[in-house]
Amino acid sequence: MEFLLQPETYISLITLTFLEIVLGIDNIIFISIITDRLPEENQKRIRTIGLLLALVMRIILLSLITVIIQLKEPLFTISEFNFSVRDLILVAGGLFLLAKSVSEIHEKIEGGHEQKVSKKKNTVASIILQIIVLDIVFSFDSILTAVGLSKHLEIMITAVVLAMIVMIYFVEMISRFIKKHPTLQVLALSFLILIGFMLVIDGFHFEIPKGYIYFALFFSVMVEIINMKIRKKTTLQ
Repeated sequence: MEFLLQPETYISLITLTFLEIVLGIDNIIFISIITDRLPEENQKRIRTIGLLLALVMRIILLSLITVIIQLKEPLFTISEFNFSVRDLILVAGGLFLLAKSVSEIHEKIEGGHEQKVSKKKNTVASIILQIIVLDIVFSFDSILTAVGLSKHLEIMITAVVLAMIVMIYFVEMISRFIKKHPTLQVLALSFLILIGFMLVIDGFHFEIPKGYIYFALFFSVMVEIINMKIRKKTTLQ
């Protein structure tokens, strides 16, 4: 336990916790949007359950880190592309996220009857199942980041737990904010489409730095907030 006395340990803990929160943004947005289809009295509970499932998933994967690393070994080759278990999970998860985000945008555009039918179909069990599927996919980025920044399992798990506590605290505020502003809902879904596309091409070994993706999201949100202020000012005049 000598590593607990080293300042580098706490620097890596703070850095890793911050990165885990950043990497969890897409997870929060996805959970916020799909739980909006549930009755209002169930939404908060399912969001918390979704994030707790994500926490459990990350801890399990961290405990099996040697197995996770082996999942990067190629299984088969198509043309010049080598595919591992990790690649297949990323591609499948990316396609699922693309399909789900596009269908959500379609329902928001169509509205009316389709939206009522959709609410009937979206049971608590189906929502939790969708959250679990995406939790598995999003957990891979989280785990690989943790391994790259720390060699101690205790530090990795502590950072993941701290990040998840912050995410659980803020998920309701983010959900209310997105729900209150329909244009932000579409922007969030567009961001999820971008994440889904990024996961697919990552599965084909074309890597795009996530910093670009998050900067694009931040810039888009800032522009939309300015537009909201302008619309509000115009309405009052």
